Amino acid sequence: MSYNMVIAGAGGIAQAVGLILSEWGTVPLKIFIGNRTLQKAEKVARWIGEGTTNPSVAKAFCLSESGMTKEMEEIFTQGDVLLDCLPGSLAPKMATYAKTFGLHYVNLTEYVAETNEIMELAKNAKTGFVLQSGLAPGYIDILAHYLYQEFCRKHSVDKVDKLQFKVGALTDHAVAPHYYGFTWSPVGVATEYIKDAEALRDYKKVYLKSLSERAKIIIDGRTYEEDLTSGGAADLPDALSAKVRYLDYKTLRYPGHYTWVEQQLAGLAKGDAAIKTLQEKMETEIPHIEQDQIVLYAAVEGKDSHGILRRSEASNLILPQKVGKHRLRAIQTTTAAPMVQAAFMLLESNQKGLILQSKIDPKPFLNGNFVVPVYGNIK
Repeated sequence: MSYNMVIAGAGGIAQAVGLILSEWGTVPLKIFIGNRTLQKAEKVARWIGEGTTNPSVAKAFCLSESGMTKEMEEIFTQGDVLLDCLPGSLAPKMATYAKTFGLHYVNLTEYVAETNEIMELAKNAKTGFVLQSGLAPGYIDILAHYLYQEFCRKHSVDKVDKLQFKVGALTDHAVAPHYYGFTWSPVGVATEYIKDAEALRDYKKVYLKSLSERAKIIIDGRTYEEDLTSGGAADLPDALSAKVRYLDYKTLRYPGHYTWVEQQLAGLAKGDAAIKTLQEKMETEIPHIEQDQIVLYAAVEGKDSHGILRRSEASNLILPQKVGKHRLRAIQTTTAAPMVQAAFMLLESNQKGLILQSKIDPKPFLNGNFVVPVYGNIK
């Protein structure tokens, strides 16, 4: 058995996806790296080849912006899965290619309109479409759903009071006035600070203003600030309405960062113009920093069948790690590993149609052979 994996994009996550496929895959693979700039795709293909200790074939191709080419048609016809690492605005186009050529499809984007478009497209597809499969949305939602299921099973209940899950992509150090550093692309950070967040309040789905419910939290003895941001809850507010009284996703930051963001937003009108302005301010004043870490936390709280209030928690601190001969940032491994796991879930189960985070069986996924080397085992 062998598979042909098509990766759309040639950025840092696409690099990590290709390297993890090559290094941790247990079956023979061919990897095709597609990018609008062929030179960039060729560079990533060489980087993967130089970084893996296993035999692998990584081939670059031009992913034309102007439409289908003969080379693209040949590669998509051979392909088994399309792993979409491109900006979210291009996701519907890539999903359409996957459906047309009969590939499974996996993406990362938290863009709402584009996700809704793909959801419609995937309804009658003959292959599987896993959306929002990275870190947040992605892994953190599957972990939260697992904690909810285990809590209900262990305590013989079917409703809980709280389901809370949080992720922070952070630097090792933070300095005034912004207490932040870009560990990856700044695109999307401003968006998640401004667009509304989906949550559950009193068992009903609601839209809340981002950065409107700030609090301090101590995780493994370290103090962070948490606040609502958009996109991270995936489909859990829909899947668990009437089952969870309070559900939300929050982003973790070092204390002081959110105050600085509020100062930048003061006087700005809401909407796309504010997103652009905030992003420009952040890129002007906040440095890019190589060394990074990922902090994640999830908890479920409620009364057991005897009326005793209980809480179950999980946390993790993930640092950069070596994969093959290359060292990957924490944001790369934590985003790429769940995406690759989702791709193999589709290949091995041959599921069809739309598969959102709540539809993934949590325990096998969380203990998958691509996820465990990054996140560790779930018992």
